Amino acid sequence: MARHRADSDGAGLPLLCVIALAGGVAIGFVGGAFRWCLQVADRWRVDLLGWAERAPGPGWLVPVAVTALGAALAAAIVRTVPLASGSGIQHVEAVARGEAAPPPLRVVPARFVGGLLSIGSGLVLGREGPTVHMGATIGAAAGRAGHLPDDDMRLSQSVVAGAGLAVAFNAPIGGALFVVEEVTKSLALRVVVPALVAVTAAVSCSRLVLGDHPDFTVDLGAAPTVVWLPLFALFGLATGILGALYNRAVLGFLAAADLLRRVPRVVVAAAVGAVVGLLLVLDPFTAGGGDAVTHRILDGDGVVLTTAAGLLLIRFVAGPLSYAAGTPGGLFAPLLAVGALWGVLFAGVTDTVLPSGTTVPVVPFALAGMVAFFGATVRAPVTGIVLVTEMTATATLTVPMAAATAAAVLVAHLVGSLPIYDSLRQRMERTDVRSTTAE
Repeated sequence: MARHRADSDGAGLPLLCVIALAGGVAIGFVGGAFRWCLQVADRWRVDLLGWAERAPGPGWLVPVAVTALGAALAAAIVRTVPLASGSGIQHVEAVARGEAAPPPLRVVPARFVGGLLSIGSGLVLGREGPTVHMGATIGAAAGRAGHLPDDDMRLSQSVVAGAGLAVAFNAPIGGALFVVEEVTKSLALRVVVPALVAVTAAVSCSRLVLGDHPDFTVDLGAAPTVVWLPLFALFGLATGILGALYNRAVLGFLAAADLLRRVPRVVVAAAVGAVVGLLLVLDPFTAGGGDAVTHRILDGDGVVLTTAAGLLLIRFVAGPLSYAAGTPGGLFAPLLAVGALWGVLFAGVTDTVLPSGTTVPVVPFALAGMVAFFGATVRAPVTGIVLVTEMTATATLTVPMAAATAAAVLVAHLVGSLPIYDSLRQRMERTDVRSTTAE
């Protein structure tokens, strides 16, 4: 990992911590409000789908139109603030590497409103991308207000970006690890201590808005014994291939969208929204951020094997398709839902071929799938393990998670699949986004 300079160069550690504290408080309330608004939008969407099902005539067209309109309005916001497009995490990493200018403050309202429109209307996108980028923007502004030198301002944006991830998933340690493992790739005290200050402040403030409880309730049952580890490792090997394919799907849909340069992006986003809206009408679990389907799996309600296979296939395509619309929204939350469905499918298929009397534990494989799929695509395995552990308030599956994730990351590396945010950052550089959007 990279080594940061000594505290005698640039700002001192206490000043960095004060700025991280201020930025963490700000993103805690902003990110908490963003999540609360998305929860309200989810409830409204469910009510609308229920009304459409009962309405006479072509009532189903209303949810389709609403999703298309939400996507179109979000794309219109991106036309005004291009940095609001997509996840934003790749831009955070480019700033940390000194390859792009820190985001201007107008990114915060653009991300907030645009993300609410695109994610709230049902696109298969995650809340973490906008929240991380809003955190980075606030962190950069706090660094400027504190008159930090450029290197420390980039550090400030990085640690408050991690606080944004912590708020998005109610996972403070996962947010701090994201800064260390994914953004700065540094274990220096100048990184770790401000990151811990920022995530502590952010999650504490967000819990004042959202309440203090894990994101998911897990019906785990008895934890699998060590004899299951070879099967978890085998599962991880297959997950690595699936993760590499998912990354190719994301990049492939983005390349296809680039071919439609003559078509206004608002029109493209509306078309994608209409497709996703139709999916929502057919089955609400096929679209949206993915929390609903993950909740259903982890609660122990059970998902029929054929249903899991269908949802996995649809969401595997709908996620990259939604991302290609160019509206504000991330990849993490949809990744976790795909990983959980993949775990259910693997457990169900394996259960049919093992000797009678042997029952494959479904929920542990769903949790391992969330972590391993995240590791294969993002290539931040420790962050993934800690994120899912904090989100589910479970700590008994860390060994199976580690076995599956290590195997998945190894396979993804061997097949030549780049981490998704490395690929997106390179794509951003090729399209010269930073030269047209930075102040």
